[in-house]
Amino acid sequence: MSTGTSTGAGTVTLPEQFRDLEWMGDWILTTEKERSAKRLSTPYPEIEKVYNALLPRLDEILAYLNGFPLNAMPEAEDRLLTLTFVLAEVAPAVEFFGQPSVIGGFDPERFTIYQ
Repeated sequence: MSTGTSTGAGTVTLPEQFRDLEWMGDWILTTEKERSAKRLSTPYPEIEKVYNALLPRLDEILAYLNGFPLNAMPEAEDRLLTLTFVLAEVAPAVEFFGQPSVIGGFDPERFTIYQ
């Protein structure tokens, strides 16, 4: 495991072979609601940067994570798993909307997300 790096969100540690993704530490948020809020408050060029960094690595990430039990995943691997959720959060913004918010969608504050 890596020793961790300092990011805007503090120290983030990802597995050794994924340390190059630690710059996304402030995206590693516990809930979908937090990740949605992050997407909506982030400039689109940064969203594209996150998407372009994660998408080509997705197969590698998932293959690596398949070696760990989901209900007992080590912390670094759990953070890596959260980055896959980040990709799911930002992909529609890049692939469909070309902006952080949903075109013609409801105000996100109207939705209640149960965790």
